[in-house]
Amino acid sequence: MAPARPDAELVPGGERPRASALVGPRIALEPLDPERDLDDLFEASHGDAARDAIWDWMPVGPFADRDQMRAFLEERAGAPDLVAFAVVDRATDERVGMTSYMSIDVPARRLEVGFIWYSLAHRGGRTNDEAMLLMLGEAFERLGYRRVEWKCDADNERSRRAALRLGFTFEGIFRQHLIVKGRNRDTAWFSMLDSEWPQVREALTDSDG
Repeated sequence: MAPARPDAELVPGGERPRASALVGPRIALEPLDPERDLDDLFEASHGDAARDAIWDWMPVGPFADRDQMRAFLEERAGAPDLVAFAVVDRATDERVGMTSYMSIDVPARRLEVGFIWYSLAHRGGRTNDEAMLLMLGEAFERLGYRRVEWKCDADNERSRRAALRLGFTFEGIFRQHLIVKGRNRDTAWFSMLDSEWPQVREALTDSDG
């Protein structure tokens, strides 16, 4: 079929992300396994006010008990429209957070990295830098995606700073975009393009040391 715009460059197709491990020097992203990952993830994100606050910007959580979190992890692991990972500290083999490929649009070669959280000890950039090196490298280099998105609550200053530090470009605010935990959410949108990735990869590799 001829393109609607004959002068426009044809874009080759992409590939759907696979539920397979991505391994870096200090961390690994392992496909979410509720039975294996539950105890570590629950302990990392529950038990006191500081850990419970990890869930403040999430659409779910904190959970009343392990059974509730297990049900959520099972739903997440089985969702057909995303690929969820547990973030593993390779030195200790502890599960210290979660991340996901979401909003996967294979024909458009576009996806989102989201539902990202880390234990308090793994906040501050280094773990997230390595996780993003793995996820963005997979998306742009192996899967052939053209655009990766990062979205967060417009009031979530930590997430907005992280997106900019990682090399994403702010695109604007979607006003009254969602209702999360009964409250309005304006959503800040960020993106990174395949043409921008080489420079971002170099910066993240240098900062990762």
